[in-house]
Amino acid sequence: MQLGNRLSGKVAIVTGAASGIGFETALLFAREDAKVVCADLNDKGANDTVQKITSLFGPDRAIAVKVDVSKEEQVEAMVQQAVTTFGKLDIMFNNAGIMHPADDNALNTEEKIWNLTMDINVKGVWFGCKHAILAMRKSGGGSIINTASFVALMGAATPQLAYTASKGAVLAMTRELAMVHARENIRFNSLCPGPIRTPLLMDFLNTEEKKQRRLVHVPQGRFGEAIEQANGALFLASDESSFVTGTDFRVDGGLSNAYVTPEGEPTGPVPKNFGDSI
Repeated sequence: MQLGNRLSGKVAIVTGAASGIGFETALLFAREDAKVVCADLNDKGANDTVQKITSLFGPDRAIAVKVDVSKEEQVEAMVQQAVTTFGKLDIMFNNAGIMHPADDNALNTEEKIWNLTMDINVKGVWFGCKHAILAMRKSGGGSIINTASFVALMGAATPQLAYTASKGAVLAMTRELAMVHARENIRFNSLCPGPIRTPLLMDFLNTEEKKQRRLVHVPQGRFGEAIEQANGALFLASDESSFVTGTDFRVDGGLSNAYVTPEGEPTGPVPKNFGDSI
């Protein structure tokens, strides 16, 4: 597959790179000529992502790192491995996260589920930002992208209280970091996916009724694809977004601006994920 050049000369870390948005983004970054650290708690999945990058784009473009993003020492080691292997860090995509099936409303969500969600979805992003900042200061700046969600922007009667609160925290943290570090040439943006056809969400929406309960609110009438989120992350990672910082970058099919949605067939054609053709 022919390489692009939108990220030529850049080094990126992608957490949650074993599947879904992280997998598609890692491959897209590699296609655009970045060196990529594929990080995930699932080390086999991270290594599989590296193997796919190698098979498509050639050797020495990616490494795999096993990381639990809720453990600061592991995040610090991940960033250090990126710098040791590739010489610097330009892009940090804090994408790893969980959506726990036992996450419910304020009455039914157990404290252990709340704490686990916050440890991964909030502390994990904080640790990733912290150690990316330290590395990027040495190389003159960079782009940090934090995966939030459209649920942080609007309410839902299908509660996932811990998840929603965690993503709201990501939005607030990202905005503040963008202001604090703007004069250091370090940009921060939140990627706010709408409902995406990833294993994480499809496992949660495990009946047709649950799927349709959500699709009725999406103007385009379909779930998004992970590659569509990866394209958003690519823009935020690239120099094309050099004057973009502190934003809640929505890739949600219009959902967060919708009231009454259109009738008719869903939009198409649906873009193909790398995973659909490998």
